[in-house]
Amino acid sequence: MVITAINGQVGYVILNRLEKKNAFNPEMIQAIKDAFIDLEANPIVKVVVLSSFSDVFCAGADLEYLKQLQFNSFEENLKDSEVVKSLFELIYTYPKITIAQVEGHAIAGGSGLATACDFCYAVPEAKFGYTEVRIGFTPAIVSVFLIRKIGEAKARELLLSGKLISSSHAHHIGMISEVFEPAEIKEKVAEIASELARVTSAESILMTKSLLSELYDKSLPDAMNLGALYNAKMRETADFKKGITSFINKEKLTW
Repeated sequence: MVITAINGQVGYVILNRLEKKNAFNPEMIQAIKDAFIDLEANPIVKVVVLSSFSDVFCAGADLEYLKQLQFNSFEENLKDSEVVKSLFELIYTYPKITIAQVEGHAIAGGSGLATACDFCYAVPEAKFGYTEVRIGFTPAIVSVFLIRKIGEAKARELLLSGKLISSSHAHHIGMISEVFEPAEIKEKVAEIASELARVTSAESILMTKSLLSELYDKSLPDAMNLGALYNAKMRETADFKKGITSFINKEKLTW
């Protein structure tokens, strides 16, 4: 269902459930989580790219999986929702840089996967959308990350209409980082990922992502106090000492 690969400092999580358009079911969710956890444990890997071998990035929930949910008890559905939540939370709070490489439609939870990543690059043909309300469901978990990324007003429009939007529109509203042609997207994303790995400190990325996860929606005094705390914590790291020494001595720095 999921394949992992490593090229230099860049790890790849490749969705490969082709016959189901990479749709979610419990096994698929666990396979994606396992792949990210394995790459997190690899000290060489600094950036992880999430992509697909299919012409669809991810079609959301599997139909057979959705059918079963109708017959679950509330307790069973709550337990299952916690599993789904854990996948998106893992990607959003991941201690390394994450990039979604979207070469086909990203629907419902598929859009959620792309949105939870730090960066997202897509081809012009890709469509994005949170279609849950059109089938009597709710984008309850993925909405958290969409609101953080594009703000409540634009998120409401997508979440309440369930409409699909083009990659160019998604780029316009800040949902994705850039649009690349199909012939160049793999090379462009590989270049971006390698450059990010080369110029950024792993400890700085971990600390900054942790700060950003905590910072959202805090009051100004609380946000400033949190910023001061992270500032002080970062000064104690080996990467800080290495980076500042190199900067002061005007030495070329490679992470």
